[in-house]
Amino acid sequence: MADNFKVELSKIIEEFKLEIIYIQKNPEEIMINETDVNRPSLQLTGFYEYFNPERIQIIGKVEFAYLSTIDEETRRESLRMLFSQKISALIITRELPYFPEMLEFAKEYEVPLLRSKESTSNFMSGLIAFLNLNLAPRVTRHGVLIEIYGEGVFITGESGVGKSETAIELVKRGHRLVADDAVEIRKVSNISLVGSSPDNIRHFLELRGIGIINARRLFGIGAVKMTEKLDLVVELEQWNPEKIYDRMGVDTEYVSLLGVKIPSLTIPVKPGRNLAVILEVAAMNNRQKKMGYNAAAELLHRLGMESDPKETIRNYETF
Repeated sequence: MADNFKVELSKIIEEFKLEIIYIQKNPEEIMINETDVNRPSLQLTGFYEYFNPERIQIIGKVEFAYLSTIDEETRRESLRMLFSQKISALIITRELPYFPEMLEFAKEYEVPLLRSKESTSNFMSGLIAFLNLNLAPRVTRHGVLIEIYGEGVFITGESGVGKSETAIELVKRGHRLVADDAVEIRKVSNISLVGSSPDNIRHFLELRGIGIINARRLFGIGAVKMTEKLDLVVELEQWNPEKIYDRMGVDTEYVSLLGVKIPSLTIPVKPGRNLAVILEVAAMNNRQKKMGYNAAAELLHRLGMESDPKETIRNYETF
């Protein structure tokens, strides 16, 4: 179960255009907090070991066929047992007809009864993906998330270092803004993170000396995006002449967010450095590494300083 996170049943109904057969109250008040779903085939035969009633139950063609082959008394008892578990909702797929006792028990035990036009497999995969996204563990971090050449780049750094200014330059160069100031990061799987913006500040940017602007209104719908996967974390910091910065990039540094390792870079900021161009190059270089090429590793190999030029790539792809 996704701790502390819930999604309204009304959002599921709206997202998948579900037909409401019966619902006991406002669907906005019914909360779903379980990412998994269940086809209650075994439960309809009476097996309830390890059954989780918090999961949405889905009746497909197989379950409907089974219920059609048994006598009415047995079917009523099977359905009564299922609904009496106080399941979160029952959804019938393929626009299959529902048995009268389904509606009867839905009312008796106050269980939402819904129906979808989709095939069972398509509906389940879509619903699981939707629940994983909306119930995913999440954290909010200060920074800017922007898509550069298909790479989700999360720009961090102290306030005033130039994150928003860099973002606006990147947007002018054809890249897409996802979030400014506050980035909501969700763990959608054990190896991937997705970032988005809180609804109330989505597509707004703060530029010191100018104020608040709306990137969507100013640059058009093609300049913004709702969500993006995190592929690279870039920390901007004021140039420190006493600090030694990486000039080769052989070893890839990582940061851990919600237990997921993401490649990271630290880029020093000083007058005369074109941060937008540097971030474009960083995004393309990160993408190149994922595709199997590391310029630093090849250079070291040519200089005879690296026996295996692909070792760095294998280490990179491990994460």
